[in-house]
Amino acid sequence: MCRITFGQETVKRLKEELEKAYGRGDKQAVRRLSVLLMVGKRMSLASILAVWNVSSQTVYNWLEEFTRRRWESLRYEKAPGRPPRLTKTQKRRLAGWIEAGPEASGYASGCWSSILIQDLIMQKFHVLYHRFYVCELLRHLGFSFQKARFVSDHLDADARQRWLESEFPGILQQAKKLNASLFFGDEASFALWGSLSYTWGRRGHQPQVPTTGLRKGYKVFGAIEFFSGRLIYQGTEQRFQSDSYQAFLLHLLSQVAGPIILIQDGARYHTSKATREFLEQHQERLTVYQLPSYSPDYNPIEYLWKKVKTNATHNRYFAEFVKLVKSVDQALKVFATQSTEILRLMGIYTKHLADPSAA
Repeated sequence: MCRITFGQETVKRLKEELEKAYGRGDKQAVRRLSVLLMVGKRMSLASILAVWNVSSQTVYNWLEEFTRRRWESLRYEKAPGRPPRLTKTQKRRLAGWIEAGPEASGYASGCWSSILIQDLIMQKFHVLYHRFYVCELLRHLGFSFQKARFVSDHLDADARQRWLESEFPGILQQAKKLNASLFFGDEASFALWGSLSYTWGRRGHQPQVPTTGLRKGYKVFGAIEFFSGRLIYQGTEQRFQSDSYQAFLLHLLSQVAGPIILIQDGARYHTSKATREFLEQHQERLTVYQLPSYSPDYNPIEYLWKKVKTNATHNRYFAEFVKLVKSVDQALKVFATQSTEILRLMGIYTKHLADPSAA
């Protein structure tokens, strides 16, 4: 199989014939032409058989016939009528299968490709689409080619729904009743070796960012206020732990007059015995609520950290730790003056800001 080679003109003609076969919905020709092209690319027989449901003898027969009769061996009777297309009902079913993932349809893969979806359409509806048209079809169905993201398998959908529909509105009512400040709190680490992001660069020359490689980070505790967009933060070189967290809470209490309601996640130092004792000592002014587990997307300050990294560390070189600290502090200082920008981060909670009666 690997001794067979086709010239450039032959490969070009095979590709042209394949396009025509797809256009007229000729499944038999598509299969044979695709196999011949794979042979011409010196692909192994095992690879060919893995893609196309044919026997090894069939592949040898097609190759022998093409070698002997050339283009005459590819002549088939033209199928009458227009090529078949999916109905609206079939498209809805296809969309459902795609959303369920390849494994649910029996494929040994977690990633959809145009080739797999082409095969899915063929297996389910006996309709042959060119794989490039498959991409166009997917766009019309509301799909795009995108990178997946991790979601914890411990995520509790019911708890998240309760938080949005009853728990947060209840906290909001409490804040209004007490005339309390309502903060979302969190922390972030900014690495001395910097962070990478997309940027424009000359084609063929990937942008390069120097790095010290030193594993040291600048730690920042922060809190953003729901009603005003106020930002309060405190940087430290210490690790994230109960002591450093309590130091930030004292800083928060010193910066804000009156009662404070703080919404936080379930980090260990947020809920440790020492922190719980600290909160009991300051319960007259400070009330803390926990976000649903594994729900960073419900904490608006997470989006602030991303903006800070964009402005302060992405694609930047820090030869000294003090330069990193200066860059991060400068970005935070700017955001601290932009309450409107902070309020825009509230995302799913914005409706409560727009409609005072929503709570």
